[in-house]
Amino acid sequence: MRTGSRIAVWLIFFWVALAGVLASAPAPWAAEPTAAENQAIRQVIERQLQAFQRDDGEGAFVHAAPSIRAIFGTAERFMAMVRSGYAPVYRPREVEFRRRMEVEGKPAQEVFLVGPDGRPVIALYVMERQADGRWLIAGCYLLPAPDLSA
Repeated sequence: MRTGSRIAVWLIFFWVALAGVLASAPAPWAAEPTAAENQAIRQVIERQLQAFQRDDGEGAFVHAAPSIRAIFGTAERFMAMVRSGYAPVYRPREVEFRRRMEVEGKPAQEVFLVGPDGRPVIALYVMERQADGRWLIAGCYLLPAPDLSA
């Protein structure tokens, strides 16, 4: 067997083994979330969406985790980013909370949104519990909503 082939076989074995270990390891958020946790997470997201509707930058920025606040520094810069790159979050026509999941090892809330252009998207809100017990938004990823017309 050539050296290149051996390395390829070893890499395949390594990734399969690693995937098996990761799949069998308990996720830190694998426990069923409590109703209170679900409600608290939902309220944070709802309050931020309401602040966007009012163009209340400070009101929206207060729901961002410290890591997000550090990136943008000010509510004005944060709002400028949301207006330019997150139109479905900034001005949703429709909002529907869906399942809770894990993203980046943190709890995440899936939210179905219809943007101002009428296009549906899935927003994955990555949440972070603070030392004082509050939940804050540590990230938001927009994904195309699955086409259900078929």
